[in-house]
Amino acid sequence: MHNHWGGSLEMSATDLATDDDRSRNMEWDRASVSYQQHYQHLDETQQSWLLGPPERKKKKYVDLGCIVCSTKAIKWTVYGILFVAFVIVLPVLIAKLVPKHKHPPSPPDNYTLALHKALLFFNAQKSGKLPKSNGIPWRGNSGLTDGSTLTDVKGGLVGGYYDAGDNIKFHFPMSFAMTMLSWSAIEYEHKYKAIGEYDHIRDLIKWGTDYLLLTFNSTATKIDKIYSQVGDAKNNSNTPDDHYCWERPEDMDYTRDVQIAISAPDLGGEMAAALAAASIVFRDDNLYSQKLVKGATTVFAFARRMSPRAPYSRGNPEIAPFYNSTGFWDEYMWGAAWMYYATGNNSYLSLATNPSLAKNAKGALMIPDLSALSWDNKLPAAMLLLTRMRMFLNPGYPYEEMLRSYHNLTGLTMCSYLQTYHVFNFTKGGLIELNHGRGQPLQYVASAAFLASLFADYMNATDVPGWYCGNSYISLDVIRRFATSQIDYILGANPLNMSYVVGFGKKFPKHVHHRGASIPHNNIKYSCTGGWQWRDSKNPNPNTINGAMVGGPDKFDKFQDVRTDFSYTEPTMAGNAGLVAALVSLASSGGNGVDKNTIFSAVPPLYPVSPPPPPPWRP
Repeated sequence: MHNHWGGSLEMSATDLATDDDRSRNMEWDRASVSYQQHYQHLDETQQSWLLGPPERKKKKYVDLGCIVCSTKAIKWTVYGILFVAFVIVLPVLIAKLVPKHKHPPSPPDNYTLALHKALLFFNAQKSGKLPKSNGIPWRGNSGLTDGSTLTDVKGGLVGGYYDAGDNIKFHFPMSFAMTMLSWSAIEYEHKYKAIGEYDHIRDLIKWGTDYLLLTFNSTATKIDKIYSQVGDAKNNSNTPDDHYCWERPEDMDYTRDVQIAISAPDLGGEMAAALAAASIVFRDDNLYSQKLVKGATTVFAFARRMSPRAPYSRGNPEIAPFYNSTGFWDEYMWGAAWMYYATGNNSYLSLATNPSLAKNAKGALMIPDLSALSWDNKLPAAMLLLTRMRMFLNPGYPYEEMLRSYHNLTGLTMCSYLQTYHVFNFTKGGLIELNHGRGQPLQYVASAAFLASLFADYMNATDVPGWYCGNSYISLDVIRRFATSQIDYILGANPLNMSYVVGFGKKFPKHVHHRGASIPHNNIKYSCTGGWQWRDSKNPNPNTINGAMVGGPDKFDKFQDVRTDFSYTEPTMAGNAGLVAALVSLASSGGNGVDKNTIFSAVPPLYPVSPPPPPPWRP
């Protein structure tokens, strides 16, 4: 027989006999074991049907009132809590209980220490009703009747700053000082914050810009005049005024006239720069920032109007002997650059890069005097400010040609500061003579040091290691050494080992040409001529005007600490603003480098915005 399932079905007789015997032997116990065999072949489910569930160990539970938990769950919860305490809490306790060995912070460098002092000078120069927090114990409210006879200025022209050692408020250098302070606060905000001076410098800037907004109708869109000065002086005059009289600002009892400018392209341009730069500093206060922008727009339009243009000081005997402006094209470039950064309006950038404006400003002629930044000459600062745009944003056409020219001219300005090129003389002690050996040289030196340090920071931020002076390649450390050498000279690294910043170092001027600092704060009011005794006294000033940078030494590195010689011992707003900017740029506190982007906050994208991606494809 064939087996279709894989085997033979044939059986032999032998097999059958064997099977019969086996069957008979097994029959006797088949009944007894049949149940056992059957049970052994049952699966688990069947067993459960027949025998019921196996006996299990009963769980123990704990009644907690709101819930019932097994003792096992409670036990593991407790173990978990103990584990967390061991892993997390114990290390925290150890960290708090074990004595710490912190490394003390690095002491501030000399630039930081001097910066703290230099800012205080502006507190000492404040006019108006002073806040209790002003911090200068020998200063009080003053100039509260300034401009009180003006019918179009509510409350008069109260506030602002006295310019120098006298009690005049010169609005032209005051505006320049505010622009410089704002520029430094924009570029080095992180440093000011690191040393705890950011709120202080904002207060100083706002004290100035609040006052500048009073000097013209800042709520209008069109104006026809600016109040350019409060207080006056005539040389060789016996009439009581701000020069003839030696009185504390708090004791002024003579008439203080207000000067009016009906043509002021230079003053208007500088005021616009100050207000525009400050609007970037106060970008976090939208209401005040926009107020500053509006005022800047109005006053810049006044500066640019096409009426006969003449410097604000021309023919004015109250201004020209002291702050005579020699031109206004540099203020146009300077003001337009700041207006662009503050508003993002391309018309200002077009003006700042207009070839005819640059030609009238004589920038391409590389006249040595035009390399020295001052209250009168903004050209090197304006070109550096616009060079910043090329280095960081690279806007291209149609601005590239002029921006490249400004960049090249800025490089040449930096070359002119280096002693090896003999553009300017240097004293034997190493001080550059930017004003050709005349009096009060340090204000020019400090501002040049700031430009040099800032230029180096710009290049470092854009990974440019140097620049060319002719065929010679100059690395960044060269121009930075120039900046540090000049500020170090001012702080005491000079042949006299004297610091020219009052209150800094062990040796500094004690007979500063300054009315408020030289007259005792003793509740005695000295008359116009009664104060002469303090002017002519050989004794040191009874009040220390901390942070004031005096005029400085002569071209032989000599200095006369004499109160009556203002060329040596008188400090100025413009000079100290340059010093503050240079010090913060060189200070190591808060890290090195500039804030790359804040100055461009209002600048719109220079290139078309990329279109949005197409919507996802759907079948």
